[in-house]
Amino acid sequence: MFRSGNPALSEEIFQKTGAVDTSQGTMSISGTVNKIGILFLLLLIGATISWYQPFEAFIWLGAIGGFIVAIVTVFKKEWSPITAPLYAALEGLFLGAISMAYANMYDGIIFNAVALTLGIFAAMLITYRSGLIEVTQKFRMGIVAATGGIALVYIASIVLGFFGINLSLVTGTGMLGIGFSLIVVVVAALNLVLDFDLIERGAEAAAPKYFEWYTAFGLIITLVWLYLELLRLLSKLQRR
Repeated sequence: MFRSGNPALSEEIFQKTGAVDTSQGTMSISGTVNKIGILFLLLLIGATISWYQPFEAFIWLGAIGGFIVAIVTVFKKEWSPITAPLYAALEGLFLGAISMAYANMYDGIIFNAVALTLGIFAAMLITYRSGLIEVTQKFRMGIVAATGGIALVYIASIVLGFFGINLSLVTGTGMLGIGFSLIVVVVAALNLVLDFDLIERGAEAAAPKYFEWYTAFGLIITLVWLYLELLRLLSKLQRR
């Protein structure tokens, strides 16, 4: 019933909701929106710090630290009131540093990527709330399959990179490489729709209160992915 392409937001997270103590309250949409706002603010603070102090250490601290905290959060969802804010701050450090690196190579790319990310987020939210996209089981399965396929392509690219093989599908600036990046951006955007749907269903299912933090964390993961993919796409376009 509950399914999202985002690995942090999947149907399994609600299966045992009934067995969890909800004495502290249950999940609500308004509460989740507040948590998203807090995480987004922490992300911006972290990004601002590493933008103005662009140390290489911030990239590694944010990337590795954020990955570890994300894994812990996925397996220890009840810790999300603590780990989700920590993830947002660490990921902010990574995004600020990597954004500065892109900004030094491509004029105007950061403003365009941020504007597109926020614009796509708003468009997907409006599309979802208006019912223009019906989130059916087939739709969910299609986006999940596409997300998994993209993940496999990226894993293959990383593995091949160790052997000095460059996968042009991922890094190339030709029509194939740009087309692949466009597809990834579309899939990331559609994952937002699944995330919105899952948050709404979680509230309807009266999930425990800490799921507000957990689902907000999952939505931030999708936004970070979308932003990075837009950076990749825009950099390819500018290199042509």
